[in-house]
Amino acid sequence: MQISRWIVSTASAAMLVVAAGSLSAQAAEKIKIGTEGAYPPFNTITADGKVEGFDIDIANALCAQMKVECEIVTQDWDGIIPALQAKKFDAIIASMSITEERKKQVAFTNKYYTTPLALVAPKDSDLTSTEPSALAGKTVGAQASTTQADYAQNEYGKAGAEAKLYPTQEEAITDLTNGRLDAVISDKFVLMDWLKKASDGCCKLVGDVKGTETQAGIAVRLEDTALRDKLNAAIDAIVADGTYKKIQAKYFDFDIY
Repeated sequence: MQISRWIVSTASAAMLVVAAGSLSAQAAEKIKIGTEGAYPPFNTITADGKVEGFDIDIANALCAQMKVECEIVTQDWDGIIPALQAKKFDAIIASMSITEERKKQVAFTNKYYTTPLALVAPKDSDLTSTEPSALAGKTVGAQASTTQADYAQNEYGKAGAEAKLYPTQEEAITDLTNGRLDAVISDKFVLMDWLKKASDGCCKLVGDVKGTETQAGIAVRLEDTALRDKLNAAIDAIVADGTYKKIQAKYFDFDIY
């Protein structure tokens, strides 16, 4: 009996060691996700310091699918790619448009949503078109280091508009509501969310900016192809099993994929 008990005890101890090893391995599997925290409804910081939004829910769903721990950290937009390259985090999930210029610096996953740019203006504005010629002589705000900033400078600027760039989307919107801008160009879904929830009826959607539809992807370091592939598989999985649609429904009443 004592021998049997010793065998059982030894086996149990061995199982505990194996279990502890498994737990340690699981604990070691953590992915740090960088996001901005100033781009509602995709990513924003609440009054109590919590980071939330569509991007955050997608990040958590992808980590759950990959069975890894997910840690969300915030980073100013202008420094978000350098911070990724400096290994402050492992991936960027921050509504980053996939562009050829950015592909020189980071590797992108497949898209996780698609959006055009759009233009908003004060409700009493005479703007009825988003064409560059319509913005001649006007001041257009945009967040710096974004596709909308590029459009404001390259297209509206060439047509005679003044492009004014801001560190965050919220600062551009503040200047619009305070009468210091004639219009703001941004991601259509961001502008629609703001008009619906926080504009207090000050402004109107002028319309979509033709030819600006872009895909948002997750950025990883150029050498991290294995992580990119895992994220792609996880994106496919949450789209296939309905998780993506459930998250989408929290923020939008239309398809953004």
